[in-house]
Amino acid sequence: MFDLFSDHQLVTAIGLLGGVLLGLAARLGRFCTLGAIEDLLYGGSSQRMRMWGLAIGTAVIGSFCLIGLGLFDASQSFYLSVRWMPLASIVGGLMFGYGMALSGNCGYGAIARLGGGDLRSFVIVLVMGISTYVVLSGPLAPLRNLLFEQQDVTSDLPPGLAHHLSALTHLPLAAIGIVSGIVLIGISLWDQEFRRDHKSLFWSVVVGLAVVSGWAGTAYVNARGFEALPVVSHSFSAPLGETILWTMTGSLRPLSFAVGSITGVWLGAFLGSLIKGHFRWEACDDPRELRRQIFGAAIMGAGAVIAMGCTVGQGLSAFSLLSLSAPVTFLAIFAGAALGLRQLIVGFRSAA
Repeated sequence: MFDLFSDHQLVTAIGLLGGVLLGLAARLGRFCTLGAIEDLLYGGSSQRMRMWGLAIGTAVIGSFCLIGLGLFDASQSFYLSVRWMPLASIVGGLMFGYGMALSGNCGYGAIARLGGGDLRSFVIVLVMGISTYVVLSGPLAPLRNLLFEQQDVTSDLPPGLAHHLSALTHLPLAAIGIVSGIVLIGISLWDQEFRRDHKSLFWSVVVGLAVVSGWAGTAYVNARGFEALPVVSHSFSAPLGETILWTMTGSLRPLSFAVGSITGVWLGAFLGSLIKGHFRWEACDDPRELRRQIFGAAIMGAGAVIAMGCTVGQGLSAFSLLSLSAPVTFLAIFAGAALGLRQLIVGFRSAA
C-alpha cells in the first residue's frame, strides 16, 4: 500500500471515508449539536442529545479497544499531548457555543448544510476558517499565546481521565475506558423511546465509528509510513482554515487528513441530500441575518482555537480519549449556545 500511495494520500483517504460517514449522519440521521441543544431546551426532546451520548460512548469504546490492542498510543494525540488549561476550555467553549447559536450552525453543521445547497453556510465556513487562522497563527496569535499559551505535557501522565484513574487504581487503562464508554451508552439508552428509534441508534453508532476510524487509520500510517504524520481524528475548526489554504495553494501544501475530512463531510451531506430529495439552493434574504451569521462564525473560529477544538473536536474526538478538557469544553459550549439561543428567542418575542 505504501508503495502505491504516499502517506499524505493515505491519511487524506482515511479522513475522506470518515467524513463521508459524518456527512451522511448529518443529513440522513439529523445528527447536529445545535439542534440537539435546541430540542432539549425548547423542544422538550432529549432524543438528539442522547444521540450524542451514544456516539461518544461508541467512540470511547472503540478508541480504548485500539489502545488495549496496542494499535494506538493516545498520548500521541493533540488532546493528550498538550497541557490542559481549564480557563481556556471554559472561555473558548462559551465563545464557540455563543457563536454557534448566532450563526445557526457549528463548523460541522455548516459544511453539512452546504452539501445540501445552503449558500449561507458557505459564508459561515469561510469566515470560521479564516477566523481560526487569524487567532491560531495570524495577527491575534500573540494575544492568544499571551493569555492561553499551549504547552506540551512535560509529565509522564497525559491529561486524560482514564489515564489518571489508571495511575491511581493501577487498573488497566483500556478497561477503564471501555467501562466508561459502556456507562455512557447505558445512560443514553435509558430512554425507551430512544431505544425504539432505530435510525437514530444506527447513525449515532456510525458517527462514533467515524471518529475511531480516524484514530485507527492515522495511527497505522504513523507507525508504518515514512513521513511520521500526526495521529488525528475529526475536528472542524482549524481544519477548515487548513482546507481553505490547501485549496488556494495546493501545489505548495501536501494533502492532509483535514482536507479529506472536510471534503468527505461535504460529499456525504451532498449525497444524503440527494437521497432524501432535499437538495436546493438557498441564500440569505435578510442582511441582518447575514451579519449575525458572519459575527457568530468569527466568534466560533476564535473560541475553537482557545478551547483547542469544536463540538466534534472536543465533543467527540477528545471525548473518545476521555480527555480532561472534553467534558468541560462541551458543557461550556452548551452554556454558550443556551445563552445565544435565549438572546435570539427573547429578541424575536420583543420584536413581535
